[in-house]
Amino acid sequence: MVKAVTSFGGSGLSDWLVQRVSGVVLLAYFLVVGSFLVCNGAELTYEQWSAYFDSTFMRVFSTAAVLSVVAHSWIGLWSVSTDYLTERMMGGKGTVLRLAFQAASAVVLFTYLVWGIQILWS
Repeated sequence: MVKAVTSFGGSGLSDWLVQRVSGVVLLAYFLVVGSFLVCNGAELTYEQWSAYFDSTFMRVFSTAAVLSVVAHSWIGLWSVSTDYLTERMMGGKGTVLRLAFQAASAVVLFTYLVWGIQILWS
C-alpha cells in the first residue's frame, strides 16, 4: 500500500474531511467577526475591538481559525503542487520544483501559525 507522506492527513479521505471542517470553521469565524462589525458599525472604537478579541472565546475561536487557515492552505497547496508540478509537465524538473514549492509553503505556513498564536496569546 502506497501512502502519501507529505499530505496533511495521510489519505485522501482525511484530507477531504480536514478541508471541509476547516472551511466550515473559517466560514463561522467570518460570520461571527462580520456580524460584530455590522452591529457596531461606525461607532466601533479600538477599546471595543480590543475587548472583543481579548475574550477567551474569541482567542480560542481565532486560534481555531488560524489553525484552519494553515491546514486548509497546506492541503490546497500540496494538492496543486502534486497535480501541476510533475515531471511530465515541468520537463524533468518537476520533483525538484515540487519539493522546493512544498518546503517554501511549509515554512511560510509554519511562520504564519507561530506568528498568529503569538499575536493572539501575548
